[in-house]
Amino acid sequence: MVKTYDSVKLYNSGVYLVDGKEIVPDTETEKLSSMVEFAPTKEDAKKGTIAYSILEAHNTSDNMDKLKIKFDAMASHDITYVGIIQTAKASGLEKFPIPYVLTNCHNTLCAVGGTINEDDHMFGLSAAKKYGGIYVPPHIGVIHQYMREMMAGCGKMILGSDSHTRYGALGTMAIGEGGGELVKQLLCDTYDVDYPDVVGIYLIGKPNPGVGPQDIALAIIGKVFKCGYVKNKVMEFVGPGVSNLSTDYRNGIDVMTTETTCLTSIWRTDEDTKSYLTAHRREDDYKELNPAKVAYYDGMVYVDLSEVKPMIALPFHPSNVYEIETLNENLEEILREIEVEGAKIIDNPNIEFKLTDKIVDGKLKVEQGIIAGCAGGTYSSIMDAASIIKGKSCGNDEFSLSVYPSSQPVMMELVKNGAISEFMAAGATIRTAFCGPCFGAGDTPANGALSIRHTTRNFPNREGSKPGNGQISSVALMDARSIAATAANGGFITPATSLDVEYNCPEIKFDSTSYDNRVYNGYKVFKENELKYGPNIKDWPKMSELTDNILMQVASLITDEVTTTDELIPSGETSSYRSNPLGLAEFTLSRRDPEYVSRAKVVNKLEKARVEGIDPTTIDVNLFEVFNKIRTIEGSNEVNPLETGLGSVVYAVKPGDGSAREQAASCQRVLGGIANIAREYATKRYRSNLMNWGMIPFLLDEMPEFEVGDYIYVPNIKNMLDGNMDKIPAYIIGKEVKAFNLHIANMTSDEKSIVKAGCLINHNRNKRK
Repeated sequence: MVKTYDSVKLYNSGVYLVDGKEIVPDTETEKLSSMVEFAPTKEDAKKGTIAYSILEAHNTSDNMDKLKIKFDAMASHDITYVGIIQTAKASGLEKFPIPYVLTNCHNTLCAVGGTINEDDHMFGLSAAKKYGGIYVPPHIGVIHQYMREMMAGCGKMILGSDSHTRYGALGTMAIGEGGGELVKQLLCDTYDVDYPDVVGIYLIGKPNPGVGPQDIALAIIGKVFKCGYVKNKVMEFVGPGVSNLSTDYRNGIDVMTTETTCLTSIWRTDEDTKSYLTAHRREDDYKELNPAKVAYYDGMVYVDLSEVKPMIALPFHPSNVYEIETLNENLEEILREIEVEGAKIIDNPNIEFKLTDKIVDGKLKVEQGIIAGCAGGTYSSIMDAASIIKGKSCGNDEFSLSVYPSSQPVMMELVKNGAISEFMAAGATIRTAFCGPCFGAGDTPANGALSIRHTTRNFPNREGSKPGNGQISSVALMDARSIAATAANGGFITPATSLDVEYNCPEIKFDSTSYDNRVYNGYKVFKENELKYGPNIKDWPKMSELTDNILMQVASLITDEVTTTDELIPSGETSSYRSNPLGLAEFTLSRRDPEYVSRAKVVNKLEKARVEGIDPTTIDVNLFEVFNKIRTIEGSNEVNPLETGLGSVVYAVKPGDGSAREQAASCQRVLGGIANIAREYATKRYRSNLMNWGMIPFLLDEMPEFEVGDYIYVPNIKNMLDGNMDKIPAYIIGKEVKAFNLHIANMTSDEKSIVKAGCLINHNRNKRK
């Protein structure tokens, strides 16, 4: 079934934007000259974007092509901050140099693993006291809502260890990265990145009643994800349509830009932005941000808001987008296609993935609805959903509806305005601020069920099912408004635009009392107290430095089109082990390649022996034969096993889509991973995670000829890192020795030093010597 909709269009070239309104393709420069008396060059016009001005203000280098960014603030949640602080502490951390917000919105429930979740929280509070941080207790606010309400402001830059760190609608360029990048900021180092392309997102028109921010976001994601139109680029939202959206509505679109694989986002600001910041008692954080009279964009996404219809992203990716009315008109055909593709992704002969069994009287009936988190839990989305559900019933059958307001202040305002009562009267349940439904730690549906959610992702098992145990359920993404319409219609998928609703969403009156009374704000306050450890909080194990020659054993070979971070290290119940590197590593690739861990451990044992001065060939007779074959390679006749680093390697076509979680890389490293080989990396942040954990991000253009269990020998790798990385000789050591070439994309000098040192911790220790 062809997915077609005309509300979003992509330009085939770069464009000039004149006066924020007129789009001129760069193939029509004569038109530009007729519109502007002194038209700037393309290079000068590139400086006219909002992104350029913010990046320039935060760049500490004298080269705008090679940025060295220092951020204004940072944020982490309770799945990531323990590892980040432990890493920084091992590297010499003395205090937090910028505001660092530690929220507790992922392991909030303290329901898995005994005391270990709350132990992590107490560690976070003790760190905030010791190093001068800001601590937001469980149930008080999800990470991104707190940052919107209390920290984001026009012209700022914020770094977060959650991939959905996006505050562009408030004029803040926010970037989600792995923990290593936050450690660098804590140690007063910089975030190093080449100046990114900037793509304009030009909005016109106004959304129709019943069309919400998730509909706009999914329409954009569906057009740009697969073609990589904005991959690792800045999405800059411009055009007259911006002012037809409230800032709260913009936030709901903005947070979903992560699913396009862009680097970050920024929006032009206006009086509504000012009103939002003023309502949150931060009017001084407002300033007008607009592109210059002439600004050049490396691409343009043209969005007619008035043409966007209610959308649905079917399993198993936010880009698997259809208009709901198109789905309903072609229900059986589309669902059968999804079943076929889903079966390939699940790849388990013991599980039958079915969606067509949910067709009842020609309509699609689902078992669950969730409105939650940084995307769905916003004030305006819940208020509009309440207008739809008012006076209706969710029913007393299989279908259930749960609503998670994104913060205590949002909850307080919803209570005052009666929205919570409307949901409760309809049979919905109300929860506290918690991100669990977004990553599989809350409201797991029944086996075989389909859940519709206004959350950020619908990757496999993000809803909490365990295919390894024969359990499978799935998620489709929808806007809160259409979820409420579906709830009011007995669980049958229903676009909100099909209902005649009088929407009631008064301006929010932000009340910070709950924050004032519960949040610990210790920025620039340093107390002489010790970090509070629980029994599950463990230090990072030692990691060996890179040697001149390396020998890698292929521990997993994945040929799927894309490999998500959820597949590299599962979310959900494993989050309880994020403070225990060795404990968490046991889950690496468990949902994709259950034998990976045991394979990696075998070669890691050999590497540990080598580091201790024991010849690994005396332990493994097969390795003795491998080195004999290596010595037949020209120039390698005297290779010494004691001086050759051993490690495992994972091959995947396109790894790293999704979460910023560094554990997707660090777990491989803890098990002795030395590199990844890929055709391309899905995101910059995953590639950065690999390097920060001392692993080499190799690239291979053709399909691999090696297999699981084969060894790959790479001589002179340290010299190669310092020289031409376009062609790196490597050898498959199988029954025969077969030469082939790897390559590596550009690395900064610091990234090379980190990989040579074996990890960021080693690198920082070396700097202190």
